[in-house]
Amino acid sequence: MTVAAAERHLTAFLDGEDSPDVLNPIHSTAVATAYGFRGPLVGGVTSYGWMAPAILEALGQRWLEDGWVEVAFRRPIFPGDELTARVDAVAESVWEVAMINQDGERCIAGSAGLGRATWFEDITVPQRREPEPRPESLPYLTMENAPVGQDLRPLAFPFSLEDARTYAREKQRDESALWTAPGGRIHPGWLAGRMTPLLHHSYDYTPSIHARSRIQHLAPAITGQTIVYAGHFVETFERNGHHYGVVDGLMLSEDGRELARLRHTTIFRVAK
Repeated sequence: MTVAAAERHLTAFLDGEDSPDVLNPIHSTAVATAYGFRGPLVGGVTSYGWMAPAILEALGQRWLEDGWVEVAFRRPIFPGDELTARVDAVAESVWEVAMINQDGERCIAGSAGLGRATWFEDITVPQRREPEPRPESLPYLTMENAPVGQDLRPLAFPFSLEDARTYAREKQRDESALWTAPGGRIHPGWLAGRMTPLLHHSYDYTPSIHARSRIQHLAPAITGQTIVYAGHFVETFERNGHHYGVVDGLMLSEDGRELARLRHTTIFRVAK
């Protein structure tokens, strides 16, 4: 069952330690302010995950196994921001999605729907799928050495029921049985969030900013298993001094089923 509109209200919070020693220090006060921001940036995939209850209210649970979403992260979200996740039907099987702050600014904007997205076939399917260990040292990612047109090193992510409960409690503050019960679904925020460590499995880079995501759900993603992510580096480009990378991803279950295809756009070199 679908509905025409849904909303969720919440106060933004930093979902980790405010420390420059975290994997992406743009989520710390010290580094974010050095780059000209007024405070630490809330993670893009975390804030996207905060939209999930509203998307599910509007589109129904089918969205998690046969639905899509495309979002652009247009403005930073800071801890303490008062947010409204808004989902509105705009056409048959298409909804507009947005995360709006207390000033009426659309920090996240995009669309979602059921079935296959129009861009589904554009996502490159990597052939390199068996998990590979991370070497002791990695090259630092630049526009010159970016592996455009090549597959990345695949990475396995164990995701136990306890992991699911911790993620729902600490990152999402949403302990719905849909995410925390045995046999529950993998949260969309966690699903989207694996693309960053996937790229870090082949290259070093920091700090970074999540710019855009496309996600096509293909089958039920169930907790309590080891998930494999494979990736393909599509392109790199420069805009306003930022260096961007576009990576396509494939999410696989333990038995090799395709659970989702993703396109992740990140700023891997942030301009000051």
